[in-house]
Amino acid sequence: MRTEHAASARRRETFVAKAGQVERQWKIVDAEGVPLGRLAADIAVVLMGKHRPEYTPHVDTGDNVVVINASKVGLTGTKADNKLKYHYTGYPGGLKAETFGKVRDRKPEALIEDAVRRMLPKNRLGRVMLKKLKVFPGTEHPYESQQPETMKV
Repeated sequence: MRTEHAASARRRETFVAKAGQVERQWKIVDAEGVPLGRLAADIAVVLMGKHRPEYTPHVDTGDNVVVINASKVGLTGTKADNKLKYHYTGYPGGLKAETFGKVRDRKPEALIEDAVRRMLPKNRLGRVMLKKLKVFPGTEHPYESQQPETMKV
């Protein structure tokens, strides 16, 4: 038999993170040969902070992510030749289309940033989260001093 006092003494409280409390870590991902969608999904989870036990939906609890070798990201099947990325210039008749393969060759950062952006929340918080993503086409990046730890995808 439990008394009401004993039950209330063991009550648990939900932890809610506050904006300045979160210590951000740096993660590095090698995109070479990794399928684009799988890479973007794993990066989005880390940017949102859902990999942490102190995840709070209305607070940015995510880590910084550095992606290297973006120009070697994998596109499965015939996506490199058949899937199109659209861009509208804002002028009449200004809808431009380019295959994923050409985008990967010309500007691989845009391919990964676009895929990750669409997996983040569509609000102010999502825009803040996206600023923590750094994408580089090769292996060189200026974030060595942050000592990023390798993230497995």
